[in-house]
Amino acid sequence: MLGEMVFRSEDVAAADRFDYWVELFGRTHAPMELRSEYADDFWASQRVLDLGAVTVWSGTFQPLVFRRTPKLIRQSDPETYHLSLVVSGTGGGVWRHRETEYKPHDLLISSSSLPNDVHSTGDPAVVGMEVPKALLPLPRDMADRAIGTPASTQEGVGALLAQFVTRLTADTAPYQPSDGPRLGAVLTDLVAALFAHLLEAGDCLPPETHQRTLTLRIKGFVQEHLHDPQLTPASIAAAHHISTSYLHRLFEDEDATVAAWIRRLRLEAARRDLTDPALHATPVHAIAARWGFLRATDFSRAYRTAYGTTPTDHRHQTLRSRE
Repeated sequence: MLGEMVFRSEDVAAADRFDYWVELFGRTHAPMELRSEYADDFWASQRVLDLGAVTVWSGTFQPLVFRRTPKLIRQSDPETYHLSLVVSGTGGGVWRHRETEYKPHDLLISSSSLPNDVHSTGDPAVVGMEVPKALLPLPRDMADRAIGTPASTQEGVGALLAQFVTRLTADTAPYQPSDGPRLGAVLTDLVAALFAHLLEAGDCLPPETHQRTLTLRIKGFVQEHLHDPQLTPASIAAAHHISTSYLHRLFEDEDATVAAWIRRLRLEAARRDLTDPALHATPVHAIAARWGFLRATDFSRAYRTAYGTTPTDHRHQTLRSRE
């Protein structure tokens, strides 16, 4: 599991909760002036994940006003970009050059080096990302122009970034502490791609960042289209306007070829369905077809190669063991 720290306001005496939250938020993000009409009996929770130089956190809290003042910036500036994925609640913010409102599914971009005044309403829940400015391969003055810009997570790079952090914060069990810096590097590339997209400055990104972002976008596309029996390297390349040979080059550093990776994902999905008691009446061939295996013999052969048993035998053994 990744290194993490959890805070719950109920673990602190009511009289101390708000001050403790202010201190904690200052360590996670940057020192802030916080105000809330609920300060006398404040509730909040926060879970902070350590991704090396990058930090990701999920939090829920009562409505607040956040102020990053020039005085606080002079006293302490970690020089980070902060991105908030708004899960619930609404609000608005004022920066030196921009005033904006935000709503669920927006990504709000801020900077520890610029004064701001942000307020939240409703039942705020966010996923926050703290990325050192030095890690982004974009000119600093150009990147700063994205501050205060709400980015949609309904499509494109914003959706890819939101999916990544949402899945990461939902379940850290599959990851080891050593995975943290690698996941942080992936997150940094996605944030850089988002900035470049917002600024229409794609040419400012180094080629390796373009490639990693494209590879992640392709992986997301494959996950969404596993059911399609026509999903092949050629169709994937065509959907992303690249050649099949370039697609294979993107996967040279992966642990499997594109076709082998698709087959593995399909087998894993079929295996989950076969061992799901709720689907015990669904024929094996129907489950195979659901995951892109149109020929039962091909599915059975691939399944035996991967798991050392036939789909039917595996299903029976698993369901009997649960009786």
